[in-house]
This record gives sequence, C-alpha cells and structure tokens, in this order.
Amino acid sequence: MNSIVVLVIGFLVAYVGYRVYAKYIDANVIKADPKRATPAKMYMDGVEFMPTSRNVLYGYQFKSIAGAGPIIGPIIAIQWGWLPAMLWILLGTFFIGWVHDYASTMIAVRNDGASFGGLSHRLISPRARIILLAFIYFYLLLIVSAFGNVVVSVAVGLKSSPMAWLFLTIAGVLAGQMIYRWRKDIILTTVVCVAIALFGVFAGTVMPSDKLLGATLANSTILWAVAAFTFCYFASVLPIWRFTLPINYVAAYIVFLGLFFGVIGVFILHPNFTLPAYTEFNIKIGPVWPIMFVTIACGAVSGWHSIVSSSGTARQLESEMDARPVGAGIMFLEMMLALFALIIAGTIYATAGEYSAAVAKGPGGVFAAGVAKFLGALGMPASVGKSYGSVMMVVLAITIMQLAVRFMRVATSELLGDISPIFRNVHIGTIIASLLGAVLVLTGWWQYLWVLFGGANQLMASLALMLISAWLMSEGRSFAWAFYPMIFMFVTTVAALLYTSYSLLDKVFSGVVKGEALIGNSLMGLAGFFLVIAALILACEGYKAFMRYRGIGKAQLTPA
Repeated sequence: MNSIVVLVIGFLVAYVGYRVYAKYIDANVIKADPKRATPAKMYMDGVEFMPTSRNVLYGYQFKSIAGAGPIIGPIIAIQWGWLPAMLWILLGTFFIGWVHDYASTMIAVRNDGASFGGLSHRLISPRARIILLAFIYFYLLLIVSAFGNVVVSVAVGLKSSPMAWLFLTIAGVLAGQMIYRWRKDIILTTVVCVAIALFGVFAGTVMPSDKLLGATLANSTILWAVAAFTFCYFASVLPIWRFTLPINYVAAYIVFLGLFFGVIGVFILHPNFTLPAYTEFNIKIGPVWPIMFVTIACGAVSGWHSIVSSSGTARQLESEMDARPVGAGIMFLEMMLALFALIIAGTIYATAGEYSAAVAKGPGGVFAAGVAKFLGALGMPASVGKSYGSVMMVVLAITIMQLAVRFMRVATSELLGDISPIFRNVHIGTIIASLLGAVLVLTGWWQYLWVLFGGANQLMASLALMLISAWLMSEGRSFAWAFYPMIFMFVTTVAALLYTSYSLLDKVFSGVVKGEALIGNSLMGLAGFFLVIAALILACEGYKAFMRYRGIGKAQLTPA
C-alpha cells in the first residue's frame, strides 16, 4: 500500500470522528453549555485553576498527551504487520480514544474540577478511591521513570539536545510572561517563543554538550537525571501558567512543525510500504491480541490522557464549548502522529531484516532516521533532520515527565494527606516523587517496570471509562458509547497483564533467567498479578455502582 493512502484514510477518520460522532455526543448527550461557568472561572487561583484560551490549550493538550508513546508504540507494533497496527490506531481513536479524552475532561468540568480520586469516592465507593489513588501513583511512577530514562539517554546520546532543552525552557517561561503578565498578542508570543526554541535546535548542533562541559560531564547520567528532576521540581511547585502550561505550549510547535513538514515529505516521496501487511498472530513479544493493543497506546487510546484531561485541562477550560476541539480534536491529531510513525517504520527500510536491526538499537533512532528522510524531501540536510527528530523525542519525553511529577504531587496529597499534613506540602510531595523516579532511572530498574507500563496505561484507560460510565448512568444520560469501550479495554488489558506476568514468572521457574534478571522478572510478574487483582476489585466496586444507577435516572452521588 502507498503511504499517501494511509494518510488520506487517517484524515477521513479524523474528519468523520470529530465533525460527526464527537459533535453529536457533545451537543445531544453531554449538552455542552457556553453559559455554564467552568471550574477555571469559579475557582481561579492562578496555580491549578486558570482560565486559558483554547488557542493555548490546543498546544498544551497536544504536547501533554503526545509523549513518546505514539512514536514508539507503532514502530514496535509493526512487527505484527502494518495492517493490524493501522487498524487499531484508526478504529481505536474513532471508537475509544476521543471518547476517553473528551469525557475525562467533561466529567471533571461538571464536578468542580475534581480529580479521579474524588470522583471515584462520589461515584463508586470510598474503597475504590483508595485503590484507584494507589494505582494512579504507581502508574505515574512508571511514567516518570520510563520517560526520565528517555530524557537521560537522549541527553547522553545526542549532545545537541541539552541546548535545545535549555532554549525550550527559556522560550516557555517567556511565553508565560508574555501571555499572562504582559498581555501580548498570542500570535506575536507564539512566533517569538517558537523561534527561540527552534534556534535552540540549531544552537545545539554548534554548541554540543561535550564541547561546553567536557566529555565526562556530557556523558554523566547522574548530571542529566539531576537536571531532569530539577526541571520537574519547578514544573510541580510553580503555578501552572508560569512553567508547565507555556513550556508545553511552545513544545507542541516543535512537534507539530516536525509532523506537518514530515507529512508534506510523505506526499512528495509517496513511498510504498516495504514491510509486510501481516506477519503472524504470535510473534516473539506476544500475540497480536492482547499484546498489540497495549503496545500501541498513545495514538489509539491511552490512560495517561485521562489524567491530563481531568487534572489539568478541565481546570483551565474557559468554556464548555472548548472541550470538544481541545479534548476530542487533539486526540485525532495525535492519531496522525502515530500514523506518521507507522509510515516511517514501514517504508524507510528495504527489508524486514534491516528494520529489525534498526529497531533493536531503539525506536528513537528509527524515528530520527525517518524524520531526516522526509524532511530531506524539502531540502533539509540529513544531519539537521536527524537532529530535529531526536530533539522531538526529548521534547516529547521531558514535557510528559514534568506533568507526571506534578500529578504525583497531587496524588501524594490525596492519598497521604489525611495521615499527616506534611504530605499536602507541594515541596514534600514533589521531592518524594522525584527521589523515587530518580532511583529507578539511575539503578536501571525502570527497564523491568517498562514491561508493566503498557498494561498499566491501558488499565488506567479502562478505569477512567468505568468512572465516565458511572457518571453518565448517575446523570441518566446515554452511556453505551463509553460503557462498551470500557468493557473491551478492561478485558484486553487484564488479558495482556496476565499473559505478560505468566511469561515472566515462567522464565523464573524454568531457570531461563538468573541474577538481576531473576529478581526483575519476579518483581514484574508479581506486580502484574497485583495490578490484575486491584483491577478486579475496582471492577466489582464499579459493578455495584452500575447496579445502583441502572434505570434510576439522576441518582444520588453519595454511595450507599
């Protein structure tokens, strides 16, 4: 198949999904009301709640949900063939992805900006709140550790990336000052700050870290881990408009421009897929169902999006009418990023052997090579194109990492705040999250936890859809559009966790692994089973809530 056909199908799915399906749900089921006051306006504190223009939220939402996932997932999943990966990206986004993101935003907007912890207490049960908060904290730790390693490894491997990272930070902070303090025009702000960030990409090629710091410091994982978590510390403790929001807004343009011009490059070169459409049902990393459905998360559906949409975006919407373009619309844009990554993996290598050799060195290298090829069609030198692709990876990782630390701080307060007031302190919660993440990054244990990340991520998506379904039932609204996706995601993810955990423990008992791998496999396998147990308990609590709400119209939100 030609790559242009894939892009055209993607555009059609995005158009119908956004303009027909999402529009119908927004107008007829949720009934978004421009006159209803949003939490951002009711509780504006300049820290968590901040009314923000949809023009800014487009960039914030895109960069906040689009981590390295929509790139890494498709590049790995193409081992089953590009056809099943493409179908899951398209159908997953159309029937589940935008539903999950949009509804996660609206459930928080309609409940005073409450987090999932508070919502689970009100909609399901007090027990569900404790279990869900504990799960969310562990899940966020997986994200911080996994993406923290991506940041550190890219900073060490690509010496131009630290300078690009520095200029992005400067540009983001300046953007926040220009928008919220100096009240400058958004177009002027965007042009100036994005230009500064892009200059950082060029400056990094002229002034690489090893030239400025020396080879020893430039290759120090400790240095870059400290830098990454210091960055996240400021992101967590400063008001969202001062650091996190504007940095993610500016960073979105780095990714968007790479995607935009990369897609133009695809149209110019219009390559055919060289890898097979389908290989076999069961490959080395597992069967296409359920493993592929957790390998590709971002780009189809991802639990991370529910955390961003409920605890971040919902507290910044100026109007309920912004929920569909921001919550649903940006999910379709991320779908296009995933399709772009799929095209890269499927077209730039002549044979499956070449692809396998390249992906063994890391999906990031595959993506950078693809970006270089398609930007090269527009005249960009290969070295600059490869550097731009690598910088996109570090930008995707660091902006997700900073949000995860911020949300871990909030989860610490909700989970342990009743035990001691000290855990409500923003600095204490941030330091705890940063230390735990740094330990996993520097010791290498994140590599074992990464196996659980895919399953935990999709399990989070199913739990978010469970909360959404309970809310819709309690309001007497149509709920099938969220309920059936929840069932599919829950069954698929539990099956994936059971398969993965069994495979890991089987290697332990059969003596295949020894030493550190023995400990890592054992811990991963047991943790996977514990996640399944927690999920089943939450499912039972959710079932009881569904039975209470079924057929009773607008129910009381206090659990029986």
